[in-house]
Amino acid sequence: MKIYEKAPAKINLMLDVLHKRRDGFHEVEMIMTMVDLADRLEMSELPRDTIFISSQAGYIPLDEKNLAFQAARLIKERYDVKTGVHIHLDKKIPVAAGLAGGSSDAAATLRGLNRLWRLNIPDQELQELGAELGSDVPFCITGGTALATGRGEKLTPMPNPPQCWVILAKPPINVSTADVYGRFRSDKIVRHPSAAKMEQAIRNQSFAEVCGQMGNVLEDVTLKLYPEVQHLKDAMIRLGADGVLMSGSGPTVFGLVSKESKVARVYNGLRGFCKEVYAVRMLT
Repeated sequence: MKIYEKAPAKINLMLDVLHKRRDGFHEVEMIMTMVDLADRLEMSELPRDTIFISSQAGYIPLDEKNLAFQAARLIKERYDVKTGVHIHLDKKIPVAAGLAGGSSDAAATLRGLNRLWRLNIPDQELQELGAELGSDVPFCITGGTALATGRGEKLTPMPNPPQCWVILAKPPINVSTADVYGRFRSDKIVRHPSAAKMEQAIRNQSFAEVCGQMGNVLEDVTLKLYPEVQHLKDAMIRLGADGVLMSGSGPTVFGLVSKESKVARVYNGLRGFCKEVYAVRMLT
């Protein structure tokens, strides 16, 4: 028996960091949604008690450093599963990109193994498991659009934003989320984006309002450390994207585009100097 799961990328329409908590994590407010750029996972049962990961991508770890491996090990141990699994990971989402690729793979693994091993774990319990693996994993379990608070694990479902094109561009650098948060200083932030105003823009189904309320306080850190991210952002604005923002801790920059006629211009303009560019739709 084989189980197939899709693991879509996420983008942050807004991201605010409120303060550092006593547990070392940061208190955040984020509104996240998913886009149609996805990894695909194929899971099949093994008779021996082992976890085996394979992938066509030569640049990702296939051992316990891989979040899908960690998710499989967690669910096996928690529910005392004695059979093994082979997970083949068809990787499409760029790594270390601010798009939650690893988190989405972990979430897809939890969903898939729940089905493969007929464990009947409810979504809420899967989200609690996911929170042990990473702050973005609970959101990736159910997807859609949500307000995330706490360290990202407390989720309030929201309506989907108005449909549009999303141009994603990742410069040839990897950014450490821990490093960006470690350098972040909330007292240096002049303007905080508003989750309430972004939520209202989405509820109004106003594309212009959504673009107007986009904001990410982590840009203050990443754009100073990596000028190429600022260069990408400036280029995307110049090429005519309607709303432009860095996703997560970066370095991926995304642009929302309402008219299909603009998509090719933005995409081709970025491809002139950036190798990893994707034109996708929001998942609604």
